Amino acid sequence: MNNSVGNTARLLGAGLRALLVLTLVCGVLYPLAVTGIAQALFNDKANGSEIKDKSGQVVGSSLIGQTYNLPKQNPDDPEEAAKPDLKWFQPRPSNGLGSNSVNTQYSLILSGATNRAGDNEDLIKWVTDAKAAVVADNSTATYKVKPEDVPADAVTSSGSGLDPHISPEYAKLQVNRVAEQNNLDVKQVEKLVADHTSGRVLGFMGEPRVNVLELNVALKALAR
Repeated sequence: MNNSVGNTARLLGAGLRALLVLTLVCGVLYPLAVTGIAQALFNDKANGSEIKDKSGQVVGSSLIGQTYNLPKQNPDDPEEAAKPDLKWFQPRPSNGLGSNSVNTQYSLILSGATNRAGDNEDLIKWVTDAKAAVVADNSTATYKVKPEDVPADAVTSSGSGLDPHISPEYAKLQVNRVAEQNNLDVKQVEKLVADHTSGRVLGFMGEPRVNVLELNVALKALAR
């Protein structure tokens, strides 16, 4: 009986010591080490790749796309379509993901692909309507957009629906409209796009791209 109690006590003591050691190593030391390394070597990425405006205020993350729409006429109407604010560079579309039907008190960001085939009628209508809108929105008195000049990323969403980038072609297509809306010279806006165009990763991976949020932050500073 005494041996049984002693063995149980030793097992409980060993288990408690193991719990304390593993809690210290895995729950305290390891997280502190990883956090310290991340803050020292990858400070920007570890803190969410935040983008700040000229005043130092955080306006978003370079990893997540944003919409630039005008305020709704009736904020309580879920059926009212959002209209783009044409003074800003516009991102890729992100429609087709549905809406929050669980708790309509909150507006949730839904991320994901539409998963519709190329011959799906809904997808064809979205692309057709989006192309017509791009042509209409970006044509000015001195610059007319041709339907064949509209790039694919202007009328289709990414796999997540939250892509923060657009192609240089789509950014250039918006230059004349943005310049007109902000009373800027077209050459100024063209340079802005060129300065915010990133090349392929390591020179061969991916495609050239423009971060819309970074571009609009620079546009805001230029327009003032």
